[in-house]
Amino acid sequence: MTDKLFEPVQLGALELQNRIVMAPMTRDRAGPGDIPSDLMVEYYRQRASAGMIVTEGTQPSREGKGYWRTPGIHSQEQIDGWRRVADAVHGEGGKIVMQLMHCGRVVVPENRGYDADIIAPSAIVCSDPVPGPDGVPAPTAMPTALTVDGIAVLVEEFSQVAKNARAADIDGVELHCASGYLINQFLNPVSNQRDDEWGGAAENRIRFPMAVLSAMADAIGSDRVGFRISPGNPYNDMDVSAPEETFIPFLKAADNLNLAYVHVVDMGLEELDSLAMIRENWSGPIIANNGLKENSAAQILAEGRADVVSFGRAFIANPDLVERFRSGAELAKPDYTKLYVGEAEGYTNYPAST
Repeated sequence: MTDKLFEPVQLGALELQNRIVMAPMTRDRAGPGDIPSDLMVEYYRQRASAGMIVTEGTQPSREGKGYWRTPGIHSQEQIDGWRRVADAVHGEGGKIVMQLMHCGRVVVPENRGYDADIIAPSAIVCSDPVPGPDGVPAPTAMPTALTVDGIAVLVEEFSQVAKNARAADIDGVELHCASGYLINQFLNPVSNQRDDEWGGAAENRIRFPMAVLSAMADAIGSDRVGFRISPGNPYNDMDVSAPEETFIPFLKAADNLNLAYVHVVDMGLEELDSLAMIRENWSGPIIANNGLKENSAAQILAEGRADVVSFGRAFIANPDLVERFRSGAELAKPDYTKLYVGEAEGYTNYPAST
C-alpha cells in the first residue's frame, strides 16, 4: 500500500517526483533584514528529495511579520536570498513552493525589530500569547482595523510578492489561510466583525481571501498557486463552531480559479470530516496534513481521500525522510528544545540514514 507514496503526481504546473511533501514550519533562522541565511539554504537543500517543499511562512511586507527571525520576500535582498535556496533545492532535483503568511493581528512587536502598523479585519486583539524574542509567550498588541483602501493595498502586495517568489526561481506560492493569521482572520467571525462588504455573512468574509488568490493567480498563473486551510482549528484565538458554514462557500469559490492545490490541516473533528468536505466542494488536488505516519498517509492516498500527503515534524530530524520510508529505516526523533533556537544545532546537523 505504501507504494503510492512514491508515485509521481501533477499539481497544476508542479510535477512532483513523489507524493511526500514537506509541510511549512517556522524555524526562526533568517538573518538580518529577514533575509534567508546560509543555514536556511543548507536546511532546504538537505530535504530536497521531498516531492515538494513548502517553505516556512514568509511575510509579504514589514507589517506581515509577527514572529522572531522569520524571512520576508518583499525586498530585493530577500529575493536574492530565496534564489539561493531555490537554486540549492533545484540542484538536488527538488521542487519548492513558498508559503506566504501575513500574521495580521498575531504580533508581538518586539519580534519585528522595527516599527510597523499591526493590522487586522477588525480592532480585536488576539487573546492567545505568542512567543517573543526569548521564546517566552507574550501578549499580542491591539491591531488597527483595515480600511477599504488598505485592503486594496494588501491585495496588490500579495500579487507583487507572488511575482517576487517567481523572480527568486521559487516554483509556486501557497497562501496561508489557516492557523489564525490574517487570511483566517477575515474568514473567521470572531476576528472579522466588519459591517461592510468584507465582513458579516460567509460570502463577504471569503471576499478578501478570494481577492488575494485571484490576484496571485493573475500574477503568476493559477497553476502555480495553492492555499492552506485548517477548518475547526482554534489556534490564535479562532472560533471553531460550524467551520463548514465558511469553508464550503470558500472552497466552491476557489474551485473556479483552477488553482494548483488545497493543503488542509485535518483537525480530526468528530463533527466534521474535513477531507470529505473538501472532496465534495473542490475538484482540484488535495494535500492532507496533520500527525500522519507512513501507513496512515498511504491509506489516505489509497482511499482517494487526498492526492498528496505532507509531513512536518518528521522532516525535522529526517532530512532524507523519503528514503527512510522507502527503505524502512527507523526515523530519528527531533530535539524539540531546538525548534526555534540553536542555529545549526537541531536544524542542519541531523544526519541522513546510512
